Amino acid sequence: MPNNFTLGKKEFWSRRQLLKLGLGGVGVAGAAALWQTLNSQNKSIVRVPQMEMDAADNVAQPMRMLREFDYGTLKQESGRTIREFQLTAGTSVIQLNSAVSYNIWDLNGRIPGPTLRAKQGDRIRVLFHNQAGHSHSLHFHGVHPAEMDGVRPVSNNSATIYEFDAEPYGVHLYHCHIEPVTRHIAKGLYGMFIIDPPTPRPPADEIVLVMAGYDVDDNSHNDFYAFNGLPHHYMHNPIQIYQNQLIRLYVLNIIEYDPAVTFHLHANFFDVYRYGMSMKASEKTDVITMGVAERHILEFAFRYPGKYMFHPHQDAISENGCMGQFEVVANNNQNHST
Repeated sequence: MPNNFTLGKKEFWSRRQLLKLGLGGVGVAGAAALWQTLNSQNKSIVRVPQMEMDAADNVAQPMRMLREFDYGTLKQESGRTIREFQLTAGTSVIQLNSAVSYNIWDLNGRIPGPTLRAKQGDRIRVLFHNQAGHSHSLHFHGVHPAEMDGVRPVSNNSATIYEFDAEPYGVHLYHCHIEPVTRHIAKGLYGMFIIDPPTPRPPADEIVLVMAGYDVDDNSHNDFYAFNGLPHHYMHNPIQIYQNQLIRLYVLNIIEYDPAVTFHLHANFFDVYRYGMSMKASEKTDVITMGVAERHILEFAFRYPGKYMFHPHQDAISENGCMGQFEVVANNNQNHST
């Protein structure tokens, strides 16, 4: 029985199909530049330290991922803005430490997948191409029609298109939904999906942290844990932020095999915007419990310079890789701080 949900490889990448899908529009970099231009007044007072980026050929790029958002390709169809993304599932090997490597499924050659970002009301189009050797799919959290729910398999070397309106605003995620779902997620097929509210949030240094685990011996128990792909990376390479600068963390727990973890920030408290679906904080705390796939916006600013740890308060998870530091840099120009 033919699968009308997917497109063959040749058809998907043919010039006619690409033109039909409107890929001659604004590129990812151009879309990001346009987004920043439209929000330049709102972002102008935010200062971000210059940090050394990861090598471009690494499957995990935790330093780059902190502040990198994929705004897609902008185009106009029938008077409406379309925000178009391309995601390709593949296979890679990640080096978890000097002795342990692990075979993963990746999205666009990276783990976690790109942080997709849109505004509420945008029309989202996701071109998904599966080159990962097994059937996969993409399921987006949010509101959309049943046929766009991403539960039907997309076979290897084929593709499909997901299209829906970006709603509601908040911090969402996307992931593979092919059984066994836990395994498909744990091996790397996941990413964050941010929908911004109609009225922008206050200016802030915006940072993404995705917590995940690695079950390297396939016994349904994680052996390593990480923020943004690599165990211990932010302990050895602290995240630099400015003193007194408002920090907006987009935090996602996608650690499979552990029912829940916490997120704890040293020497400070943060305002919690649960699921990013409110403009008003629900509470202030220094530790929050998050189940699998739970995600929140956490906002704070550090009063004093220095290095401050963040980690789950489950010691085994922290000690096996899910631990990092913020390095608060003295802000000598207080006129630029929030």
